[in-house]
Order: sequence, then C-alpha cells, then structure tokens
Amino acid sequence: MKAHDGMYIGGAWRPAAAADTIAVVNPADEQVIARVPAGTAQDVDAAVRAARAAFPGWAATPPAGRAALIGALRDVLAARKDEIAETVTAELGSPLPLSQAVHAGVPVLVAGSYAELAASYAFEERHGNSTVFLEPVGVVGAITPWNYPLHQIVAKVAPALAAGCTVVLKPAEDTPLTAQLFAEATEEAGLPAGVFNLVTGLGPVAGQALAEHEDVDLVSFTGSTAVGKRIGAAAGGAVKRVALELGGKSANVILPGADLAKAVNVGIANVMSNSGQTCSAWTRMLVDAERYEEAVALAAAAVAKYVPGERVGPLVNAKQRDRVRGYIEKGVEEGARIVAGGPEAPLPTGYYVSPTVFADVTPEMAIAQEEIFGPVVSVLKYEDEADALRIANGTVYGLAGAVWAADDAQAVAFARRMDTGQVDINGGRFNPLAPFGGYKQSGVGRELGSHGLAEYLQTKSLQF
Repeated sequence: MKAHDGMYIGGAWRPAAAADTIAVVNPADEQVIARVPAGTAQDVDAAVRAARAAFPGWAATPPAGRAALIGALRDVLAARKDEIAETVTAELGSPLPLSQAVHAGVPVLVAGSYAELAASYAFEERHGNSTVFLEPVGVVGAITPWNYPLHQIVAKVAPALAAGCTVVLKPAEDTPLTAQLFAEATEEAGLPAGVFNLVTGLGPVAGQALAEHEDVDLVSFTGSTAVGKRIGAAAGGAVKRVALELGGKSANVILPGADLAKAVNVGIANVMSNSGQTCSAWTRMLVDAERYEEAVALAAAAVAKYVPGERVGPLVNAKQRDRVRGYIEKGVEEGARIVAGGPEAPLPTGYYVSPTVFADVTPEMAIAQEEIFGPVVSVLKYEDEADALRIANGTVYGLAGAVWAADDAQAVAFARRMDTGQVDINGGRFNPLAPFGGYKQSGVGRELGSHGLAEYLQTKSLQF
C-alpha cells in the first residue's frame, strides 16, 4: 500500500504539524518501503480534541447502533485480509501464511466478538433499590506495539467503541502501515468523524504526549514493563485510568505422565510463532529430571524444522536482533548449553536470529528471568511438583503459561496454583472471548471478551 503522508483526525487525513518522517523498513531485506509522519504533541492535541468533540454523540448512540458499525468494520477487515496480510509481512517480516492466518485473521474474529457483545452486554443492572449504569469512560489513548500490529489495535479499539468511548491511536513506529489500513477501514465502515483518530510517531514524543494529555481519560498500553511503569506513574499523578498489557516469561510445565513429545513440539511451535516476538510465549520449558535429557533432544529436533527465511521470519529491527543475540551470548556466559541454534547470523541479509534451545538452564540465569522476545527456549529441570511450581512462579512476570499432565484434572490443579493470568491445559486452543492479561509485573487489566469491554466502562448508581 501507499503510505498516507498525514494523520487521520476527525474523519479526514490531515497534514502533520511537522515535516519530520519515520522510515518503515522491511526487516527481511532491510530496505525502506515507506515513510510516515512523525507526529508531535500538536498532532496529538488535535486528535484528542476531535475525539472529545465526537464523544457525546458516540456515547449516546444505542448499543445496537454501535454494534452494527463494529460489525461493518469487521466486514471491511475481512474483505481486505489479503492486503492486510501483505502489509504486515512487508513491515513486520512475518511469513505470509502466518500473516494471513493470525495477523489478518484473528482481528476479524475479535472485531466480530465485540459486535456481538455490544449488542448483548448488560449496560444497565438493577440491585435492590439501585439502578447501576455502566457508562463509557471517555476518550481513550491507545498505544500499541509492533509484534501483532492489527490484533493489538483491534483488541483495544473494538471494546472501546463497544463501550461508547472514542479513541486516539498511536501505533508502533515499526508497523504504522497496518494502522493506516485500519484507519481506512474505520472510514469505509462508516464510523462517525472523530470516533477513531490516528497519529503516527515515536513513543517518547507522540506516545508520551498522548499518555500525558489532560483530556485523555484512559490510557491503554501494550509493550514493555519498563515503559508501562512510566505510563502508570504518569497516569497515577493525574488520577487517570490505565490498562497495561506488559511483559512475560511464561512457563510450559510438563508434568510426569504427560505426552512428552506432544508437549515439547507444541511448546516449541508456540515460541517460534512470530519469531518469538510474543509476550505470552512459553519461553521456559520445565521438565522432570527423569525425562529431562529426552525432552532436550526432542526440543532440539523440533526447532530444526523452523528454518529462518521460511517458517521463521526476521526480528522487527536491528536493535531487537542485536538484543536477542546478546541474550544468547549471555546464556552461554552463564553456563547454559546450546543444543540448537546460537548467536551467529543464519542469513546474510535481514534481521534474523537462529531459533535457539538452551539446556542446563537454572532459574536464576538471565535467560530464565528476563523477557528475550526472540526465538529462544530455555529448558529447565525440576525435581518434583513443588519444585516445578516454585520455578514457574519464580519470576516478576505472570502473563501466561501451559500445563501438560496425564489428565486434565491434574493439570488444572497445578494451573490454579500458578501466578499467571492465562494457562493452556494440555494444548487448549486460543479463545478470543477469554480474558487476556497478567499478574505481577505483566500488567493491569484485561483484554478480549467481556472483561476487555469492562476496562472501558465506569459505574454510576441511582437509588430510588
């Protein structure tokens, strides 16, 4: 697609306040494919003003009317799936089949779920002599990451719209073209002017201006825990609502008696998907001592199927590539054993990292504690179930995880003791209606389903 050279504000593409631009680079070949405006605080202010002006009308729109427009948006996204997938592949580098199935496909499901929820949600409740109204919180500042560029947009914008909020979106600077496509889709779907607004730009400039704007009522951010802490601190000073979906270091716990080959293969696939650039990826594989070496061998064999440039794409940029390679080198320095992959560049061009499996990893190592955000798996040994739980819960994160056992009841009993927001039991599949979010430093609030909608509502009670 041809990039827009302006911002989408108040239902129209407007010139940016400044002439500065951001280069969009294809991480597979390192070539500049487009340039987009580098938004300023002035652009953000114009977008927030447009959202504020549109808020009363949109909030007053009956839920059925909001549902119909979200449904129309879903239909536009479905009709443009091929274009969306090609755009995500160009700016993120993900293999086209992944872009088609996940990056373009899942947002259609999520948008559809909110079209249905907007029509059926109980925005009014009766409790004794009180009527409780659930009302939109106001103007939402949405700041989204690059790893799932359209999914993260839809997971914020769709529930905000369903709640009756208006939105200003600041997408990641690495993947702004997908956000521009989404803006086009909102216009094609017929959203009223100002209900959705887009400002492209850098995080420390446009993102910070949006998070700190006095007329933004809620900031919804997905990204690193470090940035999330800063946004939370700024919002606290202004007594402003936040929803923060942050980092993870999720454990894939394989209990004795589980199907080891299946658990290992699914676990490797989980991390390799999107080149490991998934906050909920199961990057720590926990295996009992008796079957540890067998699991390591299975993991090494499984990861060999993920060939860079074919099944595994590049990382998003050079900085991220170098960061992940640095963690691989750190793992070796700390005494972990590489059984597949390594820090060497697998291809001469592109920001690729070799899919890597570490054995002999201990819980205190950096590769077992810190979010790497690349195609790297650490296999850890545990002595008994209590030890496995200690290791699984032994990080500052608590976003996701998996448990494999001989039967679901055993796996559920273990999962209930994990300090994490979402756990897949014996390969349970993704559910777009299930709440997604974390414990501890993995964030505040939930996305997806009715819990995601509730983040954008505030409560009023009338007694009579």
